[in-house]
Amino acid sequence: MALPFTLHTKLSISTTSVRLFHVPIISPRASHKPFEVNASTLRLRGLSLSLVSDKRLSHCCSVSSSRTRVSMATKGEVKKEVFESAEDLAVALAKYTAQLSDKFCKERGAFSVVLSGGSLINSLRKLVEPPYIDSIEWSKWHIFWADERVVPKDHEDSNYKLAYDGFLSKVPILPGNVYAINDALSAEGAAEDYETCLRHLVKSNVVDISAASGFPKFDLQLLGMGPDGHVASLFPGHPLVKENEKWVTFIKDSPKPPPERITLTFPVINSSAYIALVVNGANKAGAVQNALGNSQNSEKLPVAMVSPEGELAWFLDTAAASKL
Repeated sequence: MALPFTLHTKLSISTTSVRLFHVPIISPRASHKPFEVNASTLRLRGLSLSLVSDKRLSHCCSVSSSRTRVSMATKGEVKKEVFESAEDLAVALAKYTAQLSDKFCKERGAFSVVLSGGSLINSLRKLVEPPYIDSIEWSKWHIFWADERVVPKDHEDSNYKLAYDGFLSKVPILPGNVYAINDALSAEGAAEDYETCLRHLVKSNVVDISAASGFPKFDLQLLGMGPDGHVASLFPGHPLVKENEKWVTFIKDSPKPPPERITLTFPVINSSAYIALVVNGANKAGAVQNALGNSQNSEKLPVAMVSPEGELAWFLDTAAASKL
């Protein structure tokens, strides 16, 4: 069903062997080996709808001159923003990410960030431009993956290669702070190895631990979503969506090629302090409706199961939000 308002540009809706692999940030095409070691309010179906202004988003609906700030996340808080263009979305996502970076670098002395594949990396492109390229404390960033395909790092299907080409090669993140899978192992072995890596980093306080769940608590997970509503490599109807003990698991029968992958589990995803779900395109409108709207589909898609300990922020373009 259509939202009962006119969209101009941007809307914000809010509701309440042990081996550790540090992978150098070098071209996946090069020969290398891993080495050890973010007015007016209306009410809409229980949601508060507020028009958000940002001086740097010149085409935004404007109700005040104040800028959006990242505040302490309230458990279960959900924010949804709809953008008229991919450019506006990318600008807002960069600002959101940079504010969280500043927050966690000051509070913890580190910023743990989980990336996913697909169009998400392209949506991060503003981070490699001024002012962020010069102002972010990149040396305190630690990069992880929500899921990865079990392929060589220079393979076209590799999420590492996608992130390297579009983001990592353009920012000064320390090589030792990038944690990719060991692509020399089987799917099962790579999953076990990645969980071992995470456990080591939790013990060394690089990654926080959730007092509520006992699972690792990443500062920010940047997630995309497939047209079928999958997140990471957790697919609709697959038994892995119910995995509640492992931190990292593997899949050999992915409905989407390539078939062999490793993935964070929902207990880890949902233990995060902040999650940004970045969704573009009309082909994803049905899954967005299932998660956020009044869908007639009774099946709960994986994306609807994303529920972090802190804040969930949806970054949608108009096409993806067209069925809300």
